[in-house]
Amino acid sequence: MEENNILKKFTTAQFLNFCLGFFGLQFAWQMRIILSGPVTEGLGASPFIYGLIWLAGPFTGMVVQPLVGTLSDKTVSPFGRRRPYLLGGALLAAIALWIFPNSENVALMLHKMLGVNLPAWTALIIAAIMIWVIDACVNIAQGPYRALIPDVVPKEQHSIANSYISLAIGLGSVIAAGAAPALKWLFNYQMSVTAQFIMAALAFSLGMIWTCFTIKEPQTKKELLKDAAVADKIEDTFWDSLKHFFELSPEVSKICTMQFFTWIGTMCMMIFFTQYSVHTIFQVPDLTTASEGVEMLYESAVINGTNFSSICFAIFNLVCFLVAIPIGVLSVKYTNKKVHIISLITMILAYLGMFFTHNYKLVAILMGVAGIGWASICALPFAMLSQFIKKGTEGSVMGIFNIFIAGPQVFVCTLVAGLISRCVIHLESGAINYHWEYAFLVGAICLAIAAVVANTVKEKV
Repeated sequence: MEENNILKKFTTAQFLNFCLGFFGLQFAWQMRIILSGPVTEGLGASPFIYGLIWLAGPFTGMVVQPLVGTLSDKTVSPFGRRRPYLLGGALLAAIALWIFPNSENVALMLHKMLGVNLPAWTALIIAAIMIWVIDACVNIAQGPYRALIPDVVPKEQHSIANSYISLAIGLGSVIAAGAAPALKWLFNYQMSVTAQFIMAALAFSLGMIWTCFTIKEPQTKKELLKDAAVADKIEDTFWDSLKHFFELSPEVSKICTMQFFTWIGTMCMMIFFTQYSVHTIFQVPDLTTASEGVEMLYESAVINGTNFSSICFAIFNLVCFLVAIPIGVLSVKYTNKKVHIISLITMILAYLGMFFTHNYKLVAILMGVAGIGWASICALPFAMLSQFIKKGTEGSVMGIFNIFIAGPQVFVCTLVAGLISRCVIHLESGAINYHWEYAFLVGAICLAIAAVVANTVKEKV
């Protein structure tokens, strides 16, 4: 029996239920993106150390998603194949999201419990470990979540389903980024970093619980066993799974190459934008080795720069939210490839604008333009890939595909962070700063390569 005869078309209400968990996931991840830099910098992390800490995301993505994806293909439980991983990842992440901003307090608690003097960098190590835990849990949930689309959504609605995920990503990021600045603007109340991470923990866990209990995986136990048998037959080892992945179609390699360069370009902005806002736009020098008096001198500028970054991310993701569904509709009419290429070009132009100008108003507008590309990146590559997935292997395929999302982040975290750390600006005051805007130039070049590769992909019609 064909898949389209088994799966019923989703209604708008079902799509909203489906994407609410991803809303929570993105809420948590956006908070981690925006505030992990200020938290770790406050604990003494230099740009290079910060880049190394960011390796948590790519390394856990390359290991956890393929592993969990394959396990979810073979899982047979009364709760379904994917949902145990969605819920488990969310609940574990909530704990780490609470601990991360309290790393210094946890270090002090350990000092009292153990009765020994701990090294000064203990709090930074705890924070780094929590980032690794958060990223691992996000990956535990994210891979099976993407695999749930071909499980429960008819093939002709895959582009729309991925667009609803883009919508959730946009909305979750807008609220995560905009909550603190909105409270400051409306009520002159500065929300603490700890409170923002607790808010993220609640959003992730409650959103995922809602999706897990409102979206039912339709397979009977017999069908689950059949799909698990297919996965066992194809994926006896990781290398068998990888071989099968590239045998799906010659176009899969092109999509993966496109995704690799896309995510180098994307993460150049994601990782470094807050530091760019604080140090380049608001002209705060490097404070990692500054005295307490110097830190206090720039305290207001750091807060303003961080809040500006949050506003820009809110604008970026608001545009993503607004154009997500239109992009899905346009991709059905004009093909995924054409819409994706145009979206990438808008992001390239935005990056080049941010490289050449440091006017904060223009930067905010350019972040909105970049949001068009982000909406497409969150949806259309997955829709392009889903055309070639064999039933019973959805989790492993999406997990392996994530290698080409996570892998590029290693490049960004090491090489780009290393590049920035060597581009020192010596200020008249004797302090130093860095050319954080160089990240946008590298990002624009990589996105251009991704657009060229995308043009060579031959989609199924």
